[in-house]
Amino acid sequence: MPEASRWHRGGTSKPKLYYRKEVEIRTTLQELLLYFIFLINLCILTFGMVNPHMYYLNKVMSSLFLDTSVPGDERTNFKSIRSTTDFWKFMEGPLLEGLYWDSWYNNQELYNLKNSSRIYYENIILGVPRVRQLKVRNNTCKIYSSFESLMSECYDKYTAENEDLSDFGLQPNIEWKYSRSNANSPWHWGFVGVYRNGGYIFTLSKSKSETKSKFIDLRLNSWITRGTRVIFIDFSLYNANVNLFCIIRLVAEFPATGGILTSWQFYSVKLLRYVSYYDYFIASCEVTFCIFLIVFTTQEIKKVKEFKSAYLKSIWNWLELLLLLLCFTAVFFNIYCNVQLFLLLGQLLENTEKYSDFYFLAYWHIYYNNIIAVTIFFAWIKIFKFISFNKTMSQLSSTLSRCIKDIVGFAIMFFIIFFAYAQLGFLVFGSQVDDFSTFQNSIFTQFRIVLGDFNFAGIQQANWILGPIYFITFIFFVFFVLLNMFLAIINDTYSEVKADYSIGRRPDFELGKMIKKGCFNALEKLKLKKAPKDEDLIIKSSDLAEEARRQGFDENEIERAEKMKKWKERLEKKYYSTETEDDYQPVTQQEFQELFLYAVELEKELHYVSLKLNRVMRKLSALQ
Repeated sequence: MPEASRWHRGGTSKPKLYYRKEVEIRTTLQELLLYFIFLINLCILTFGMVNPHMYYLNKVMSSLFLDTSVPGDERTNFKSIRSTTDFWKFMEGPLLEGLYWDSWYNNQELYNLKNSSRIYYENIILGVPRVRQLKVRNNTCKIYSSFESLMSECYDKYTAENEDLSDFGLQPNIEWKYSRSNANSPWHWGFVGVYRNGGYIFTLSKSKSETKSKFIDLRLNSWITRGTRVIFIDFSLYNANVNLFCIIRLVAEFPATGGILTSWQFYSVKLLRYVSYYDYFIASCEVTFCIFLIVFTTQEIKKVKEFKSAYLKSIWNWLELLLLLLCFTAVFFNIYCNVQLFLLLGQLLENTEKYSDFYFLAYWHIYYNNIIAVTIFFAWIKIFKFISFNKTMSQLSSTLSRCIKDIVGFAIMFFIIFFAYAQLGFLVFGSQVDDFSTFQNSIFTQFRIVLGDFNFAGIQQANWILGPIYFITFIFFVFFVLLNMFLAIINDTYSEVKADYSIGRRPDFELGKMIKKGCFNALEKLKLKKAPKDEDLIIKSSDLAEEARRQGFDENEIERAEKMKKWKERLEKKYYSTETEDDYQPVTQQEFQELFLYAVELEKELHYVSLKLNRVMRKLSALQ
């Protein structure tokens, strides 16, 4: 009869609720196992694309072309170029010597120069290197009227509208004529501008002497003019020993302020991806990845149909959608890169006397690697979804969800002050200190100051009054006040959540405990571990009582503590175990009476502790 009345009141039967939670646990464990297989497959796939020789190939090439000094001037290399004279010294010195390795150390010829050129004897130059410059027209900027008599020429910064498209110099030669851009190649983002393709181009020869004569001819005839804004040096290498391509771009920008800013790009990529048996194993992992992607997509579609708008209320579902989007993007990039390689590789290797533009393929391959890196990052983050049933993880998520409003309010106040200081630093020190040269640099510099990385001498030298004031006030308000407020918000909320969990609030089930319980049961069935007996528990309880007597507690206190412990264990077993009724099940009169008596006993204990504390405080005040 009580069971029937419980059903009429909307409760859930104990066997049915227990079965439902067992199914939930089993489903979670199955999903976790399946996801671990997917994650292992993704790790093998991503790390299989990375070759440890990529770093060493980039390092040896950068050392050769960036750090090699001009003969007779040890202080001048590509990194330290600051004038047109230094640039031509680099072209006729380190660049020329680095590109042409004609013979072995005993002057013995190693290979046929008509077919290929090599660097360090191991890296084949694909095609020939190319040098390309972009210029701007004269009178592209406006001069103040008072200075018009002093300035007959004016060259603005580089933009597509200001670009010079006319021929100049020795016009019969191709390097003096403008060449249209290739639609496939991406634009280049430099320090002071964004540069498109095309320009004034000349390709180097396979002969070192011919190339040197070409450099001298261009220098004497002023190929670099006042309108020059950027020069690109592009060439590509292939190392068959490690099956890697190295695409190199050296950039020299000529800003409107004068001087030269140098930058560089070294892309070591594995374009030929299916060569060895291990590569074919990676290909099988790619197929498995696609199968997992189809399975996960089907599961999410079913969830959307089942939950509809409620599906978007969970942050884990948003993470799932983001992960699926990244996976599909990675698959698209992979297919696109392989198709472009299949279409272009034969054309690029067809003529060894022309420049082979592998920069386009390397550029998209690097983007593919970046997408895969972000994908595996969020794939690892998703593990928190499965371990959120753990007590510690549940406390963390509860803390963040409970204090999110306070954090948002704090963040608004923090970034108002932070951006105010960033603007102050940019306006006061931006013209003299590199860390504050742009507003973006000022923002990141202040983050570095918070972490303890700062250049106080630089800002003090830039402004000996405002520099120290800026630094001291920023440290005080941001570091000592705002950051400690943030920690206080987190700490107080975590203390509240921990207090809630200490009085019984906890996850529906803890995955770690369930796995531990399953292992324990398996060991019991295999007779490798014995279950604890009631006698052992009684012995432990008696040992605790004996220890309490040695500590000076009287018998009444020990008896009351044992009674409270038994009462608490019985109530916890009845109300907090995973095998009990639903939390929304009505409480009977007898159960309510037991809970009321338990609360009364707790009140007595608290009153007793309060009296003890008052007695101690009176003794301390008397001693004073």
